[in-house]
Amino acid sequence: MKKPSLRHAQLVLLVLASLAVASVFVRAADDTSSPLPAPPLAKKVPKTTEINGHTMVDNYFWLRDKKNPDVAAYLKAENAYTDALMKPTEALQKKLYDEMLSRIKETDVEVPYKEGDYFYYSRTEAGKQYQIHCRKKGSLEGPEEVLLDVNELAKGQKFMSLGEYGVSDDGNLLAYTTDNTGFRQYTLAVKDLRTGKLLPDHAERVGSVAWANDNKTIFYTVEDETTKRQYQAYRHAVGTTDSDRLAYEEKDEKFDVFAAKTRSKAYILLFSASHTTSEVRYLPAGEPAAEWKVMQPRKQDVEYYPDHNGDYFYIRVNDIGRNFRLVRAPVADPRAQNWQEVVPHRANVMLEDIDFFKNYYVLSERENGLPQIRVTDLRSGDSRRIEFPEPAYASYGYVNKEYDTSKFRYGYQSFITPRSVFEYDMASGKSTLLKQKEVPGGYDRTRYQVERIYATASDGAKVPISIVRLKGAKLDGKGPLYLTGYGSYGYPYDIGFNSDLFSMVDRGVVAAVAHIRGGGEMGKAWHDDGRMMHKKNTFTDFIASAEYLVAQGYGSKDRLVIEGRSAGGLLMGAVLNMRPDLFHAALVGVPFVDVMNTMLDESLPLTVAEFEEWGNPKEKPAFDYMITYSPYDNIQAKTYPNMLVRTSFNDSQVMYWEPAKYVAKMRALRTDRNTIILKTNMDPAGHGGASGRYDRLHEAAFDYAYFLTQMGIQN
Repeated sequence: MKKPSLRHAQLVLLVLASLAVASVFVRAADDTSSPLPAPPLAKKVPKTTEINGHTMVDNYFWLRDKKNPDVAAYLKAENAYTDALMKPTEALQKKLYDEMLSRIKETDVEVPYKEGDYFYYSRTEAGKQYQIHCRKKGSLEGPEEVLLDVNELAKGQKFMSLGEYGVSDDGNLLAYTTDNTGFRQYTLAVKDLRTGKLLPDHAERVGSVAWANDNKTIFYTVEDETTKRQYQAYRHAVGTTDSDRLAYEEKDEKFDVFAAKTRSKAYILLFSASHTTSEVRYLPAGEPAAEWKVMQPRKQDVEYYPDHNGDYFYIRVNDIGRNFRLVRAPVADPRAQNWQEVVPHRANVMLEDIDFFKNYYVLSERENGLPQIRVTDLRSGDSRRIEFPEPAYASYGYVNKEYDTSKFRYGYQSFITPRSVFEYDMASGKSTLLKQKEVPGGYDRTRYQVERIYATASDGAKVPISIVRLKGAKLDGKGPLYLTGYGSYGYPYDIGFNSDLFSMVDRGVVAAVAHIRGGGEMGKAWHDDGRMMHKKNTFTDFIASAEYLVAQGYGSKDRLVIEGRSAGGLLMGAVLNMRPDLFHAALVGVPFVDVMNTMLDESLPLTVAEFEEWGNPKEKPAFDYMITYSPYDNIQAKTYPNMLVRTSFNDSQVMYWEPAKYVAKMRALRTDRNTIILKTNMDPAGHGGASGRYDRLHEAAFDYAYFLTQMGIQN
């Protein structure tokens, strides 16, 4: 990255002075040998915690006080510093934004799907940030009816997110939820589609929504205002404001609740689930006043997830093996003693999901680190997998609302295959492409090479790495290299299409994803080997992947930039502490870096539920292990790479103060002259950043300008 001129340094100092926050931070001593502006330094106010024989001193705890004007002032000072250092990249940011925008078909229509008498779809219009949700009655040739224009909802708002969106079975009413803050607090509204008018229905902090078959009863779940745990389910009579009745309350703080209706429309299901255990209640969707029945009482470390077909519930369960099996049980008595095995547990195949139709069922599986789709005819028992052609990809069920059908829609994409929707004839086994996203701007997939290679971890495990690069590029160990990963919660990092990525790859960057332990790419064992008391495998896997890529000539460690967000931000913080010499720069996004303080505070969102992912540090063995990798607690007086740290002031998943404290402590301790910059979105924004598609592109262009300049690429 080019260093800012002295004029930019003076500019940022003027900005800082104008904030009048001398009590909040002190400017570092002027370094006359460098034209860079001096960064703001946060004041230290020590807070001491004694636990498990350990004394923890947190000098920056005060940054948690969101209402303290000093906190916002400090974050704005950091933003001013960041803007000054990134000022020389503004032309590159504009160039990147224009490139990224040129690869998007701004006016477009998603594949319509049939539900009841209507075909539903969403579309976008050039210049508008959000989707427009529509339908046509009878056929696609009918007149368009706009159900919900999110652009209209967003007028006067700086953030708008559409959560739940469901139409009653008779097609007359739409229930939907919106968040205008980024804090993931969704408000329920109901619209009469016959008149276009909003009904008086209103509820706050709503999660899931399910319609009963009477077209006038809604089941919805709500979150606790402080911990944000979805813990209550309500019955609501549409068109009223005072009819809500508590249908269920989950007392165990590790569990969240979620309501859904089966595709068969026969049952409402109410799930209670932690990270390791689940329990399901059910009632007939045509009898919304009925009492819930428990399908099978919860048992620690056993998860089960049912669907319905005919006289049976079909249940995905991990009672005899971590990778799940499929059983069925009669609707009349679905307890475990009546379970009959349909698909056995397989040590090398993870059963991720099930979808039931009248005459078929579809299994979403995972084998050798890749997603698979298997379709079975319930009448004949014939079964076949859908074949996919590439070494790294993402496949998944699309929108499939109809129950009595022989057609199954699925999505497919990869590094170089744009998002595609196929319709699979479950009787004949033939796939038909319905639509592939058009990529304007001269995109040519034949220019690129996709690979999957394997690094050997420190304990001998083989870690998959997915790679995309220019075809024929010379792998001489001198080029720019980008590596990202996640590795938590058992979530797989499947390879989708991101047209933004070509703004790096077209400039000669080798882009790679490390499928490290803690994720779900290789099944539940892969997750188990990267959580709780095995969490450090996640970090050593990433380091091994980076080392292998460099050793094989995919790039130079002097031009190696890494990125991770959320739990992937924890990954970044950990590997930067462990091997700062291996990386040139890092984007640490909305990062979970203050592991100990957060996991010791049960009043924060997510904390209690996540004891089953990280451990409970109030227990000494867990504390002693977690303290060895917590990024904030392991910052040392040594040389670190350049860093861009990103957050949102209104993030509800990883609170803004974690990255803010991390940067403050890193600045105070690191011994190098490398740069660390913090960019906080002070406007309403969420864990994923801005909500509008053009706003997100501006954020991506900023990040990519950072990546490229750190790699030595200036235009």
